[in-house]
Order: sequence, then structure tokens, then C-alpha cells
Amino acid sequence: MPVVFMNRGRNKAQLLIARLCNIETMLPFILLMSIPPSISSDYIITESGHHTSVYVDSFIVSNAPKLSGRTLKKRSTEEHDKKPEMELEIYGMKIESKVTSRFAHNVVISRVVNRANESREAFFEMELPKTAFITNFSMTLDGVTYVGAVKEKEVAQQQYQQAVSRGQTAGLVKASGRKMEKFKVSVNIGPTKKVTFELTYEELLKRNLGKYEMNIRVKPQQLVKHFQIDVHVFEPQGIAFLNVDAKFLTNNLTSIVKKTLTGTKAHVSFKPTLEQQHKCPDCHETILDGDFIIKYDVNRDLSAGSVQVVNGYFVHHFAPANLARIPKIVIFVIDHSGSMSGTKMRQTNEALVKILDDMGTEDHFAINIFDDISETWGNAIFQATPSNVTAAKTFVRGISARGGTNLNDPMLEAVRLLDKAHQDKQLPERSVSMIILLTDGKANEGETIPTKIQQNVKKAVNGRYSIYCLGFGYDVEFSFLEKMALENNGVARRIYEDSDAPLQLQGFYDEVANPLLLDIELQYPENAISELTQANFKQYYDGSEIVVAGKISDNNLDLLRAEVFAQGANEHLTLKTEVKVSEVENVTQQQQYVFGDFTERLWAYLTIQQLLEKRVSAETDEKKNLTDRILELSLKYSFVTPLTSMVVTKPEENKNDNIVADKPSEDVNVERHQKLHYAPGFAQKGRAFTSVDTDPHFIISINDHSDAICFNVDGKPGAILNLVTDPSTDFVVNGQLIGVKETENNKKIKTYFGKFGIVNNKMDVKVEVSTQMITVSHGEDKVSFSWSTTTSLTKESFSISIMKERNLTLTMGDDATFVIVLHRVRKNHTVHRDFLGFYTLDSHRLSNMTHGLLGQFYHQVNAEIFFIHPGLDQSKLRAKMIVKGQKLRVTRVYEKDYRLDSERGTNIPCWFVRDNGKGFIDGIPTDYVVSSLLESVYP
Repeated sequence: MPVVFMNRGRNKAQLLIARLCNIETMLPFILLMSIPPSISSDYIITESGHHTSVYVDSFIVSNAPKLSGRTLKKRSTEEHDKKPEMELEIYGMKIESKVTSRFAHNVVISRVVNRANESREAFFEMELPKTAFITNFSMTLDGVTYVGAVKEKEVAQQQYQQAVSRGQTAGLVKASGRKMEKFKVSVNIGPTKKVTFELTYEELLKRNLGKYEMNIRVKPQQLVKHFQIDVHVFEPQGIAFLNVDAKFLTNNLTSIVKKTLTGTKAHVSFKPTLEQQHKCPDCHETILDGDFIIKYDVNRDLSAGSVQVVNGYFVHHFAPANLARIPKIVIFVIDHSGSMSGTKMRQTNEALVKILDDMGTEDHFAINIFDDISETWGNAIFQATPSNVTAAKTFVRGISARGGTNLNDPMLEAVRLLDKAHQDKQLPERSVSMIILLTDGKANEGETIPTKIQQNVKKAVNGRYSIYCLGFGYDVEFSFLEKMALENNGVARRIYEDSDAPLQLQGFYDEVANPLLLDIELQYPENAISELTQANFKQYYDGSEIVVAGKISDNNLDLLRAEVFAQGANEHLTLKTEVKVSEVENVTQQQQYVFGDFTERLWAYLTIQQLLEKRVSAETDEKKNLTDRILELSLKYSFVTPLTSMVVTKPEENKNDNIVADKPSEDVNVERHQKLHYAPGFAQKGRAFTSVDTDPHFIISINDHSDAICFNVDGKPGAILNLVTDPSTDFVVNGQLIGVKETENNKKIKTYFGKFGIVNNKMDVKVEVSTQMITVSHGEDKVSFSWSTTTSLTKESFSISIMKERNLTLTMGDDATFVIVLHRVRKNHTVHRDFLGFYTLDSHRLSNMTHGLLGQFYHQVNAEIFFIHPGLDQSKLRAKMIVKGQKLRVTRVYEKDYRLDSERGTNIPCWFVRDNGKGFIDGIPTDYVVSSLLESVYP
């Protein structure tokens, strides 16, 4: 059987064979094989010397860089059954949680070993609840532990930039889905080396619809030899029930979860064997991919609640049972502007019909719909009688989307309706009045200034009613809704555009559907307690809980008394409880499940959360005081909050990597295999860095980012070049060249990139970036931005952040992150035009089939550099290079990285390959020309 190896990775026949064989891991040179019609024949490709194999159905395709010494032979039974060895193996992972009086302390430990014969980048990724605060992170490598430090955001940013300038990186936290955030960090580890990651985070479990819920995201992405989840719960009130939900477990594997429950204590353990982790008997995929959720509640009665004391701090939980329901009055203010058309309008109508069905007959309601004008159904508030509800449901089913968005008028109309009904005594004297607003966009009719709308609504409400704001989708200005809600005794919630949107809407309504108490005040000994968290509440709803914490300032206090005053459905309510401080503290400290100073940390957590809410609506002076206090507590207790960051400076293999290097060494007597310093901000170790900027200069990192190769591409103005193509993820980046305005006779026309088109067909996303506009298409939605404002757009699958007149950062889920830099030239410049630069920050999730002028270099490029010597120009070094099997002559030059400074840039030393990168890129530049900016063509 003849076997031919070529160095032309864009050959259609080669890629066609790659597809037939389902090969997902290849180097730029591709295997061409003449095989019989029966392509399921068992063969193995081996290589003398270094050998690396990729298993493909019944094939093993070698991807070692050498081209010599290859043979083709029949694959043995043992080789057929042998599983692919993981280069980076997570050999141990433990998640340990201790929950004490609803406060959860979670520690995640992950142990990774590099089984490759060269350095690899080990990643630690953990998703945690958005309500949690990270409190500690460390990495242990070669017996040395590197601990993350919580810093003020500005200080952390400076430390981060210093780390970047040394070629290091830092841990990052970003949103991941609806309720979770992803903490992600990586470190370069040598062959056979091990690294241990440890992450600690804490959260106060919030009671919602009658239960507490703790979510542990399980996603190691591989089989783990020693995997364990261990959860201990201690609740002094007694645990009423505890359930575990792990949907990724099949019915026959639920017995793996062990649960014990004894009065005030519960223990949950999950320790699957390797065999139990297999998704199927003959595959190597893991079932560990999903949420491990623990739900529980505590025993409760009609009392003042439970008080716990530890080390001079107390926490008081109040959620009485057996209370009569208070009638409510709800004004539904529903956006039916044009942007709500289609699915959103249908889902809103569906949810509203269900909500109306669930209203009690003692409740009252009104429905106000608005586009550019406001309309109230029946021009009144109605009691929720069966006939009124039926008529309202008929009206709701007929609501259609049209027109603009006037938010101000319907909100004021809703307040007017409540005012009139109360003045006319049409409503129960003891009742809860609320306004529920649902909108998907910004005001563009009537009063459109957000601050003015907020002021108008706050003045009209005057503290008498609660406003709940629901923002439908990602285009809504959520901060505007959040402030309006918090200023008026309510909360804001985002409704995600998904098939379950009606359930999200109903779920929120259920939270406020059953008011049980009004005007709740919790009181403690005045001279014995200090630094109290919020102790006055407008309402208490069924299924929720009120939590108050504080510091005992009187060290001689023996009895801690708590009193609760509130308005019930039929009477004034007064409840009291008294605890002996020494006895309560002794009981708590004896429990093995309790972690140290949990009441103090719970107090700090709760204080910070409440101060952050106050800060949203605070004015300048008050906002500064709140900011200072939040920052003080965040730093004292090492909480990563919106005002702080945790910077994790990575260890590096070579001390030289820690030095800022603006230029290469002047000593020309270097070793044959010289490794040169790289400049500030160049790249992250072990991860591909590529860029193209100016006229156009390409920079490619090589040799594990210790060096770089650069080349230019001469193209014609108007030509569109494919930069990145990944058939596996269906992802494409194209760029269109523009030329200078004028050029001298017989001189080469300078070209730049003037437009970029980015397509992700799997996510149904298209982004077109020019020097004037950024246009984003997602499904049927289309939105455009100018470069003149700083803004952002976040969807579940991608996010875009625009820095005014500077740059754009695009993150495509977990797949890749890119930066596009805007270059402005002097207005009315006679020669040059505005242009763009393109930088790849993270591409490790793109497949090994990725190609294009940049994409072909997304996975490790190694080069051998030798015979380094001065050129004719003594200031420039020359050398010979062997890369991708080609011997090239190269020159040492500087190119610019404009990510941090779009005007001056940062010098990047690199080896320049002449003649449009001939011998370095696959083929020639014209091979990469495509016909359309958003074309998805896979050769």
C-alpha cells in the first residue's frame, strides 16, 4: 500500500480523506493514503524514534513531526483495545463542603499530572454559583505553593499588567450560564510533573420556595481515578428533609450517592469508581458532566426563629410557619413593543395566562401593556374572580408586538392606578401592593433618559409599593432595571431567552405570590449589639427567609434576646426568643461539621451583599462611603467581590521568563539553540498566540512562546483572506484588505485590514467589524454598534466588549477569545486610512484541523534556530531556521503588538521570513483568498 506525505495542508484531497477518516487531530502536513474501498481495514502507522498516535475508528494516525522512517502495518488486537493515554491527566479531584446554618464553605482540590514527554499547559476550571465569593486559590508545583492574593481592583490590575509583562498570566472569573461563574487558571508543567490546584469559595444558601439549594458543578471532562464529593450539613433547628439531584447519573447509578440524615446533621458522599464513570462500556467518555444539587429545609414553627453565636458574632434566621396569607394587588406592566415580537411575546402571553390562573380570589390585579403608548385593560384594577380572570386571559392571548418602547408613562400609570384604588378604599386594608414590569429593551419613546425615568418612578411610588423588574434577554439595560427595583423595595431579575422562559416568569411570580408578613422589624439589646445587618423588611413571603447577623459588643452578655414585630394577615405579630450565649456557642463549636468562625464570615458576607445593593442606588458621597466599607471588608475577609480581584501569579519554568525584556540580547555569541526573551504582553506559555496588524504583519509564537516568527503578506486592495477556518467547530474568520489613498508610481501598494468577518455557524453568530461599525447577528436578531461608545453585549454563547475608539474583545463561549484593535489616522490624512488589527488570545478549544493564514499555527509550532550571526547591517541578526521540514533564512526584526497601546504599540522581537512567508505558511497567500467576508468554505 503506497503512503505519501506532503507539507501542503490545504490540499482538498487531503482534507477530504481527513473527513472520511473522521480525523480531528492533525499537524499541517496531512496523510494521503491510497486505500481500498473497504476503509475499515485495520492499519497502524508507526515511526522509528519519536512516536505519537491518534486513534481514529480503526486507524491510528501518527502525528509526530518527523517525515522519515514511517511504515504501515496491521494493528494488533492489543493495540486495538488499548485506550488513548491522556497527556494531562486529572488523577484526583475532591470537592468538600461544610454547611453550617446555611453558610457553605467549599474546597475544591484537583491534582493533575503531565504524562507527555514535553511541557504542557494544565488548566483548572471550576464553575461556582454567582452568589458565592471566592476566598482562596493556590497552586502547588514542585513542592512550592503559589497563593492567589485578593487585591483592590485597581491594585490587582497593576499587578496583573506586571505579570503580563513578565510573560505570566492570572486566574480569571467570568460568567457561565444563568447562575454560575467560571473560575479558570492555567500553569505550564514539565514532563512527568504534577500540580495541585485548590480553590475555596463561600456562599450563604438562600431559601427559595421552601428549600435551600446547593449546586456543585461537576465537569472534569475526563475520567478521574480518585473522584469524590463530600458534603456535611449541620443545622441546629433540625433538618426536615434532604434530597440529592444529579441528572447526569442514570437510574442504575443513583445508588452511588450515599446519604445519611440524623436530626441536626446530614452527610452526602459521591465516590464513583473509574468503571462507574464510563459513559458506555467501550468508550472513554465520562458521565461526570452536570449539576450535583443538594436541596434541603429545616424544621420550623411559628416562632421567632433560630439564633447561633460563635466567637462574638451571631446570626438570626427567621422564617415562621403556619401563617395566614395576606392578599396582594399586582399591576402587570408588560412590554409589547416590536422587539418583543415572535417567541418572546408568545412566551410572555403563555406565562401571564398561567400566572392569572394561579391568583387567589382575594387578590386583585391590573394589566397595563405598552409600546410607544400605554393601555390598561379595563382601565381599572379587578378582583381575581373566576370571571375576571377568564376575561383577562382572553385579552392576554390577543396581545401582539408592535411599535416603540415608552417605559416612563406605563410605570407612572401603574402607580396612579394603585393610588386611586387605595384612596377609593377598593382594596383590602391589609394587603401588599406591587408592580411587576417585564421589558426586553431600552426606552426610545417619550421620556428616554434612564435616570429621569428612575427619578419619576421613585417620586411617584414614595416608598409605598414594591417594584419588581424582569429584563427579558440580553439587550435590556439591566443596571437601569436593577436600580429602579432596589429604590422601590423590590428586586430585578433577568429572564433568559430560552424554551423555558415561561417557567422562569412563573417561577419568579411564585416567589412573591404568597405574602405572609408586612413591615417586619427585628430588635436586639441596643447597647450589646453593633454592626447589625439589615433588620427591617417590607415583606416576608412564603418559602423565603429573613437573615440578620451582627457583632456582640458586650463581652459580658449572657442572654441574647431577639424580638420580632410584624403585621400579619389579621393581627399584629410579636415573637420573642432568648438564648444563653455560652450554651449556644458550646453546642455549635462541638460539631465536627462546623468550620471555625462561620458566623463572623457569614456576617461579613451578608454585610457586603447588602452594601452592594445599597451602592447601586446611592448618590456620590454615600456611594464613596459604601465603596470604602465594601472594600475594607472584602480585603479583610479575602472575598473576591465586584470591587476586588484575586491575582494568581503563575510559576514559570525559566527565571528569564520573569524578566521584562524590551529587546533581545546584544551578545551575538549565543548557543546554537538559543532561546530569546519575549517582550511584554506577548503570549501565555503553552498557548498559541497569533496576530496580524498594520500592513499586514503576521506574528506567530513558536517554541512554547519563547520566540516568534513574523512575515508579511502582499495582497490587493479588496481581497478577502481566510485567517481562521475550523471545520470541527464550524468557525471562520476572514479579513478584507484596504489600500492606502495614494501611492507613488511603480511603488508597491501598502495594504491593511479594513474589515473582519467572524462566523460561528454552530452558535448561529455572525460578526462584521469595520472601522466604522460593529454588526452582530444572532439568529434572527441583529444589532449594530459604533466605535464611539464603550459598551458590551452578552449572550449565553458569546460576548463582545467594546472600548471606545480603542478595541473590541470577542469571546466565543469556551472556544476562543480575540481582540480587534482600531487604528485611527489623522483626519483627512492624504495617504493612510483607518485600519484594524486582529489578535488571538485563546484558541485552545479549536480543533487540530484548524487552518487559515493564522489558524494553521494555533497549535504548537516548533522551530530550530541556528547559525545566528550579524548581517550586512551589523544591527540586525541573521540565522537559519528549520521549521515544518523546511530550511529558511531569517532576519531578526521588531514588529508591534498594539493590544495595550494602540498608538505606539509594544516591540515584539521575531524572526522575519521573506517572500510572503514562503516555506513557513502552507501554500501561497492567494490560496487563502475567499469570495465573501462571511463565507464559510472548508477546502
